[in-house]
Amino acid sequence: MAGAVKAGSRPPWVGLAAAVWVQVAAGSGYNFPLYSHSLKSVLGYSQQQLTMLGVANDVGENFGMVPGVLCNRLPPSLVLLIGAASSFLGYGLIWLAVSQTLPGIPYWLLWIALCIATNSSAWLGTAVLVTNMRNFPLSRGAVAGILKGYVGLSAAVYTVLYTGVLHNSSTKLLLFLTLGIPAICLAMMYFVRPCTPALEDDSTEHGHFLFTQISSVVLGVYLLTTTILDDVLSLSHAVTYALFGVMILLLLAPLAIPIKMTLYRSTRKRASLIGPSSSSDRLSAGDQDKSEPLLAASSSTTNLGDPDDSSDIDMLLAEGEGAVKKKRRPKRGEDFEFREALIKADFWLLFTVYFLGVGSGVTVLNNLAQIGIATGADDTTILLCLFSFCNFVGRLGGGVVSEHFVRSRMLPRPVWMACAQVIMVISYLLFASALNGTLYASTALLGICYGVQFSVMVPTVSELFGLKHFGMMYNFMLLGNPLGALLFSGFLAGYVYDKEVAKQNPGLFDNSSVSCVGPNCFRLTFLVLAGVCSLGTLLSVILTVRIRPVYQMLYAGGSFRLPRSSLH
Repeated sequence: MAGAVKAGSRPPWVGLAAAVWVQVAAGSGYNFPLYSHSLKSVLGYSQQQLTMLGVANDVGENFGMVPGVLCNRLPPSLVLLIGAASSFLGYGLIWLAVSQTLPGIPYWLLWIALCIATNSSAWLGTAVLVTNMRNFPLSRGAVAGILKGYVGLSAAVYTVLYTGVLHNSSTKLLLFLTLGIPAICLAMMYFVRPCTPALEDDSTEHGHFLFTQISSVVLGVYLLTTTILDDVLSLSHAVTYALFGVMILLLLAPLAIPIKMTLYRSTRKRASLIGPSSSSDRLSAGDQDKSEPLLAASSSTTNLGDPDDSSDIDMLLAEGEGAVKKKRRPKRGEDFEFREALIKADFWLLFTVYFLGVGSGVTVLNNLAQIGIATGADDTTILLCLFSFCNFVGRLGGGVVSEHFVRSRMLPRPVWMACAQVIMVISYLLFASALNGTLYASTALLGICYGVQFSVMVPTVSELFGLKHFGMMYNFMLLGNPLGALLFSGFLAGYVYDKEVAKQNPGLFDNSSVSCVGPNCFRLTFLVLAGVCSLGTLLSVILTVRIRPVYQMLYAGGSFRLPRSSLH
C-alpha cells in the first residue's frame, strides 16, 4: 500500500474510529429496500425488473477486484476518494430518475448507474478493512467483526435517518446518498492510513477492542429501540431529531479510545513494533523469501498439514548440499500471490461455502419488503431494521466467538459458518411454512447467520493466504454475493413471484402495480434456499477438517504467530 506510515500507538485507533464512519457509509447498498418501491411505482417496473436491479445493487457492492488490486498501489485516501466519486455519480443519476428531474432514463442506464453507485461500497470497504487488518495483524477476528458489524448496522442507521429525519422520502434519501457519502469520505480520508503495528499481544489493546465492541452493541440496541418506538408511537419532530443526535454521539464512541490515550499516556512502551504490514513497503525487494533454499525455510512446524511435503525429500537433500535452489511454493498460513491461491482447493471451498451462505441470504434481503407484504406485515421497515440489527449481531458475534475459540481451542473459523448455515436451513423452512408469528423470528435468525458468514470469511482468508494480497482475495470472495443474488434472486425469486402474481390476477396485462399476497409467493424459493444451505453446511465441515492443521500451527501458543514469510 502506498503512502507514509504513521508511527505511534494512537494513530491506529484514530484510523479505526474513522473507519467506523466510512463503514456505515459503505452500507448504502442495504438501502435498496427503502427506495425500491419508488423505482417500481414511479418508473413502472415489474417485480422481475426490480429484482434485476437488486442484482445490480449486489454486483456493484461486491465487485471489488479493482480496488483489491489498487489498495497495494494507492494510499487509502485516494481509494476512498474514488469511492466517493462513484457514489456521487451513481446515486446522482438514480435521484434524477426517481425525482423525475430527468425523465425517460432507460432501464439499462439505470442498471449501470446502480452498479456504479453501490460499487462505492467496495472501494470504501476495501480501503478501511485492508488498512486496519494490517494495522492490527494480531487481532484480525476482532477487527473484522467490528468493521463488518458496523456495515451490518448501517441499514438500521439509514432506516432511522429515512423514517425520522427524511420523513420516508425516497428522493431525499437518494439525494443524501449522492452528497452525504462523499462528504463523509472527504472528512475521514486523512485519518485512515497505514500505521506501525505491534507484534506482541497487549492487554490494553484487548480492553480497547472490548470497549469498541460494547459501544457498537449499545448502538445496535439503541437503533432497534428507536425504530420500534417510532413505529408504535407518534414522535414529534423535536424528539426524532434528539434521538438522531444521540445516534451520532454513539457513532463517535470509538473516538474515546485515542482521546483517552492522549489524556492518560501509558508509561510502558509499545512492545515489539514491526514495520508496516503492507506488502508494498514490506516486500519491496520482491519475492526473495520464495527463492531461498527450501531447507532453510521448511520446518516441521511451518509445513504441518501439507500433503505435498513428502514429495520434496529428494529436493531437500540436494538443497542441503547447496546444489539446487528452487522458488518455494508458499504453505498455507504464509503470503500467497493471488494466482497461487487460485489453484488451492481450500480457496475454492471457502468461496463456495461463502457463496452459498450469503447468496441465499441476500436473496431474502433484496425481497424483504415483498416478503413482508406477502405475509401481511404492517410495516416492512421494522423487518429491515430487525434484519440489520441481527446482521450486526452476527457479524460482531462471529468475529468475537471465532477469535475466542481459535485462540483457546485452535478451532478453525469455518466451523461457525457450518453452524450458521444449519440455522439458515431452519429459517428458510420457517419462511416456507408461513406459520403465524414466525416471520420476525425467522428474519432475526437469518440476519444473525447471514452476518456470521462475513466476519468469519474475512480473517479466514488472511490466515490461510496472508495479508500481502488480502485485498484482492477478500474482494474475490465477495463476488459470491452478487453471483448468488443473480442466480437465487434474479432467476429464481423474481420469476416465481411474477408467476404467482399472474396466477392471482389472470388477464392483467401490467402487474407492476400489483403485489403478490400469500405464502406461495416465495415458498418454492425458500425450499430451494434450504437445500442450498444444506450443501453449504457439508462443504464447510469438509473445509474445517482440511485446515485444522493450519490453525494448530498458527495458534499453537494461544495467540496468533506471524508466519516466517510475513516478517520479511
